[in-house]
Amino acid sequence: MRIGMQSDTGARSRRPRSWLEHVALIAERGREVLNLTTSARTRAGVADLSRRLLAERGEASGLALASELVGRLSAMSPEELDAYLETLAADFSPDPREVRRAVERWSSAEGDIDCLLGLAATVEPPRQELFRRLNMAPGGTAAILRLRARLLQLLPGRAHLRAVDADLRHLLHSWFNRGFLRLEAIDWRSPAALLERLIPCESVHRITDWEDLRRRLEADRRCFAFFHPALPDEPLIFVEVALTRGLATAIAPLLDQGRPAADPTGATTAIFYSINSCQPGLRGISFGNFLIKQVVDELSAEFPNLTTFATLSPLPRFAEALRCRGTKGFTAARLGALLGDQAAALCRRAGTTDPVAAVEWALPRDDLDRGSARVLRRVVLAYLTEVRIGRRVLDPVAHFHLSNGARLERINLGADCSAKGLRESHGVMVNYVYDLGRVELNHECYVGSGLVATSRSLASERARVQAAWRIPD
Repeated sequence: MRIGMQSDTGARSRRPRSWLEHVALIAERGREVLNLTTSARTRAGVADLSRRLLAERGEASGLALASELVGRLSAMSPEELDAYLETLAADFSPDPREVRRAVERWSSAEGDIDCLLGLAATVEPPRQELFRRLNMAPGGTAAILRLRARLLQLLPGRAHLRAVDADLRHLLHSWFNRGFLRLEAIDWRSPAALLERLIPCESVHRITDWEDLRRRLEADRRCFAFFHPALPDEPLIFVEVALTRGLATAIAPLLDQGRPAADPTGATTAIFYSINSCQPGLRGISFGNFLIKQVVDELSAEFPNLTTFATLSPLPRFAEALRCRGTKGFTAARLGALLGDQAAALCRRAGTTDPVAAVEWALPRDDLDRGSARVLRRVVLAYLTEVRIGRRVLDPVAHFHLSNGARLERINLGADCSAKGLRESHGVMVNYVYDLGRVELNHECYVGSGLVATSRSLASERARVQAAWRIPD
């Protein structure tokens, strides 16, 4: 009787297996069923394993094969991944003859639902089901993301692989749906492995060392990240926030390690100064809009005194666009109209006859007169509102915030004099404001007609900018 009681107590106190542990156990049993010995695994190529995985119907044996393939993919060199991607494109696409027959059956069936479903099943590439089965295995999601990261590097030179990428994007959009993501606050008490992961992923304002990271996690700062159940210890994207009194218009004070932490309860403004994606294989799968909106909710609950939610953002393609002479960019006539009677003075001070060179010389300076500063901001405003790809603005950061409903609030000259800031943005940074009462309207106007919401202080320059952009070269 005593033995039974002890056994029952031990059973109740045992920690339940996690989903990943349960899947790993099933996969191990599947290996026994399939008799996947080391020598058998070595002989099978990844293409053969992939075909066998698609043909397998048993759960345990299927997970065993998927786990084996995941292990092989995770150990592949870049060149071996390239060859596997070519195999996926060549051997795991829909059969053109079957597609043609399915289209003919559907065309002659006058709306028969079974023919339509048959057509849909026929045109779906077998590799999509292969990716689904891979994703079930422990480590499968990470292996697929590594595969796509390599694929994205190859796409510029191998356009035929776009079909493989389309399949991966289709699946990743579903697997990384916002409903599966978990928001988590990160602070100095978070696991060291997680903190260490942030350092190389910070691509906007480099984290120099652990002390730099510590300052970014002090009392007047917040850091939030999205996590996915399949990658529980890997952040997908994270945002760094500074709690300030008023709008921050330069990045150096926010990154100053020697600046003491302020009392966050006295803050009126939350400044989103860095948003970073941590998974190259998820490029093009956006979470940032959900992240910002949920972080706004979290901060509002923690600090009721916050009245403004804004960014301090770079303009990563501004320097490139300023030099572009295409008809959709800064033609000589447009730039001349934007600079007006300040053009000659800027050229004289810069010691050049080239207005573009004069603008590049002047933008980072902190000794500009009001007239020069005004026309330089006008040039930046033209870049942010008129230089476009179709309806969307060219600048990727601007497009991100505008499509999420933010308002272009303020243009800050000389705000980032780091080497990267000068090289990409000529030192300029921008504040976008998330006005919670207008984000939906701003979003609809931008995605529907390309209208950029601007502050009143910038609206007065919009007419001048729009008139300049209508001038033929």
